[in-house]
Amino acid sequence: MQWIIPVVVAIISGPVVVLLQQLRRENTSQHAESRGLLEHLVQKVDKVDEKLDNHINDHVTGRKHIA
Repeated sequence: MQWIIPVVVAIISGPVVVLLQQLRRENTSQHAESRGLLEHLVQKVDKVDEKLDNHINDHVTGRKHIA
């Protein structure tokens, strides 16, 4: 009769473990996607930063900015 307890625990905890693994995989893929988007954003910000630095430098040195 003591074998019933481990069987009941396995029946209850089995689906919970499967669900947690699915959520973990989904979370990992979402983090990977977010990281890619952040990398893209960093590149864009770096380009804007460089353009802004050049523009400010043009004002400081008195050069005309040609677009």
